[in-house]
Amino acid sequence: MNKRKLGANGPEVGAIGYGAMSFSDMYGPTNETESHAILDACREAGVTLLDTANVYGMGKSENAIGTYLKANPDARDDFVIATKASITSDQEGNRTFDNSAEHLEAELDKSLKRLGLECVDLFYAHRRDPRFTPEETAANLGRLVDKGKTRAIGLSEVAPSTLRRAMKVFPISAVQSEYSLSTRFPDLGLVQTCAELGVAMVAFSPVGRSLLTDDPISHDRIADLPFLRGNPRFMEPNLTENLRLTSAFRRLAEEMGTSAAALANAWLLSRGPHVIPIPGTRSVGHLRECISGATLNLAETDLGRIEAVLPVGWAHGDRYSADQWNGPERYC
Repeated sequence: MNKRKLGANGPEVGAIGYGAMSFSDMYGPTNETESHAILDACREAGVTLLDTANVYGMGKSENAIGTYLKANPDARDDFVIATKASITSDQEGNRTFDNSAEHLEAELDKSLKRLGLECVDLFYAHRRDPRFTPEETAANLGRLVDKGKTRAIGLSEVAPSTLRRAMKVFPISAVQSEYSLSTRFPDLGLVQTCAELGVAMVAFSPVGRSLLTDDPISHDRIADLPFLRGNPRFMEPNLTENLRLTSAFRRLAEEMGTSAAALANAWLLSRGPHVIPIPGTRSVGHLRECISGATLNLAETDLGRIEAVLPVGWAHGDRYSADQWNGPERYC
């Protein structure tokens, strides 16, 4: 697989990485055997960036990676491992955020134990805590580089202005944000700012939580998935419209001799050499579909055909509900 830099001074990683939220039960039940099969397939295909977090299955995702590395000690050199922290909850169970130095270090220590590592390659503040300035958050993360617990730091779901301020204090290697043909707000400043500053733009949910695949999540399955059940794009009448609109994208992919998931990831790769999609899946077959997008070289005419079937603003419904918007920074 072609390589891309994880930040100006970071390591080279496969152009498409893997989002290990799918090692939790977010999109349906899974188990360690299935997760290990995905990691085997990643190694075989040259997928090197693994993205996880302490809250993915409340440690389940990190544990799956940790047990795999324990069973396959030589695999550590094949992966660049990123994890995240700062999402927590108050005494009433409401989601809150903590960017304090004490919280970030304590949570990273727990993540390292689950992963079986002394140091991760990249550690993100999962959300911005408004009690701390971007400069303070960058300084708190930077301390963990100085202590040898992470090689680099990143920010997730932040505004371009936050990135600029944080960069003045400590080098930011990556910014993670939802970004796909169905969620294109990063094009309004974040993609450009990352390119200007030499920061990798790590795109999660690159296939629109299944809408941009050949097999979108069905109405029946959504009933068993709490996050999607409350997500505006998967609620009626929006879901029916989104499935109707993306059917043209599926037909286009078929005409181009590829899968919808591959085409969606290839579109993201065309947005700039610093953009790194991290699709997540519980299926080895679907993983292979996603990463085959790295082999597609889209011409301007191809991009025009994609734009014709899924123009900016095509999606019905917001990407998050009011509750789900708690955390990401809105900047336009």
